[in-house]
Amino acid sequence: MTHDPRPFGRLLTAMVTPFTPDGSLDLEGAARLAAHLVDEQRNDALVISGTTGESPTTSDAEKEQLLRVVIETVGDRAKVLAGVGTNNTAHTIELAHAAEKAGAHGLLVVTPYYSKPPQAGVERHFRTVADATGLPIMVYDIPHRAGTAITTETMVRLADHERIVAVKDAKGDLVASSHVLARTDLAYYSGDDAATLPLLAIGGVGLVGTSTHFTGGIAKEMIEAWERGDAAAALTLHRTALPLFTGIFRTQGVMLVKAGLGALGLPAGPVRSPLVDATGEELDQLRQDAAAAGIVL
Repeated sequence: MTHDPRPFGRLLTAMVTPFTPDGSLDLEGAARLAAHLVDEQRNDALVISGTTGESPTTSDAEKEQLLRVVIETVGDRAKVLAGVGTNNTAHTIELAHAAEKAGAHGLLVVTPYYSKPPQAGVERHFRTVADATGLPIMVYDIPHRAGTAITTETMVRLADHERIVAVKDAKGDLVASSHVLARTDLAYYSGDDAATLPLLAIGGVGLVGTSTHFTGGIAKEMIEAWERGDAAAALTLHRTALPLFTGIFRTQGVMLVKAGLGALGLPAGPVRSPLVDATGEELDQLRQDAAAAGIVL
């Protein structure tokens, strides 16, 4: 299949889900944060209800409310993808239908986790979801969380589906990704902030980031520098952002993003159990990592 080489732009952030102090959904805060990420952090698209959005602990109804608010707020100037992946194909399809009805521009679908299906089951899962929706799909390959990697051959076969157009690549295997890129026209987005530049070097097109709640401007400039052939500038920007590209994952990324947003006075709120809010020491370290990247938190 021939697809748009950058179906979701260059820079996406997997947005955290703001909660009020009592842990309920903060829709007003979500609208403010979405606008900030698009208008100030230069995101071309947002992913709502990914793992960074605490999707394991939000209800289906909350996911739909959140998605509708974000689309209403930024959908005229950025694409909005809905994270709908679960380890239950039927439930994933239900979420996909709800997202499509809400006006999402695309879907992020993760490898079925915990169940560890064989490749035949992985392929059938993605194809069944893609058959059930009219939206373009970004496949999320993250074996260290899902427990199962999507093999090169499975990914190449999935690329034949007209609605499977992109990959969020968090496999950490540039050789495998390179083989898929050589054999398909799938748009590869890094799922690891620090691996973005290496992925661009083998044909990737962008980033679905976590630290990009804060590093969006630097990451966007890095991608643009690479695209215009200025590898030296791209490398300088990569090294500039590297302390926060990696520092955001010193503990669970959601916890540190929310702590950093709170320090900036931006909507975030607490995390939901089983996560725990970042400690004062963890926030201090995040501030040090941010300062090393030239960012004040």
